[in-house]
Amino acid sequence: MKNRFAGLEHLTEGSQKIAVLSNRERIQSICSDRWIAYTRAQEAIERLDGLLKWPRKQRMPNVLLIGPTNNGKTMIIEKFRKDHTITTRKGCDHELISVVVVQMPCEPSVARFYAMILAGLGAPISPRMRIVDLEQLALKILRTVQAQILIIDEVHNILAGALHVRRALLNLLRFLGNELRIPIVGVGTREAYLAISTDDQLENRFEPLTLPRWEEGEELLALLESFSTVLPLKQPSAIATNEMSKYILERTGGTIGEITRLLTAAAIEAVNTGEECINQRTLKLAKYQSPRERRRDFERS
Repeated sequence: MKNRFAGLEHLTEGSQKIAVLSNRERIQSICSDRWIAYTRAQEAIERLDGLLKWPRKQRMPNVLLIGPTNNGKTMIIEKFRKDHTITTRKGCDHELISVVVVQMPCEPSVARFYAMILAGLGAPISPRMRIVDLEQLALKILRTVQAQILIIDEVHNILAGALHVRRALLNLLRFLGNELRIPIVGVGTREAYLAISTDDQLENRFEPLTLPRWEEGEELLALLESFSTVLPLKQPSAIATNEMSKYILERTGGTIGEITRLLTAAAIEAVNTGEECINQRTLKLAKYQSPRERRRDFERS
């Protein structure tokens, strides 16, 4: 019997099944989100898992996940959230949500933050509700769903508020940690640390966990090798080399989001041209603009 996956041994089993589909279906798969495990991301997931299992006590440990924009922070927390799916318990009339993820509003305020929590939990909100009502309802529902960890994305948005708003939000983070006795994870850019560090008590409670830009080395080569095994191309992509990694770093600026965009565009080009692998030619033909190129074009216009 003929093996329909012959010649696709360079791909993972799942990617082999996609590689035999039509070009349109393969491009659709190439464009979809995918989890690429790498050391720093795996360490972050393990740290979050440790927080989730931490025994309840008066002062819970907190983490500040910090990294440049487009460097995989949101992907990590989404992976963590999906790994801990919403469950139901027999005889229970509500869902149990152990991992609650909320975003700090771009125009922050205590009321809007509580509203974001309630909206994320599917709770009805009246525009006439006072802050004290929003607070009590949010606390009640977080306890009802047995939240075990609260993750706040874009926490650097705190700095967008006036000084009195920043103080109120920082006090709110401390209050939620004390009241619920659950770990809080702040996620954001370097400015997130600046926001938290303006409060000495909070700075001591939040342990920084950084996701730096990628640099040349074995870790980057391993990342590129992972990409070459999951992008459903019919020929091996020799991108895990020092020469290729240097080119990719220079082109993308070293964030995993930009690396993903470049390799995705190159893989689409490889399918459309029949090249069927990522190489210097498909990388140069890829419909991709680096952050530097985008800034240059904007300044010209």
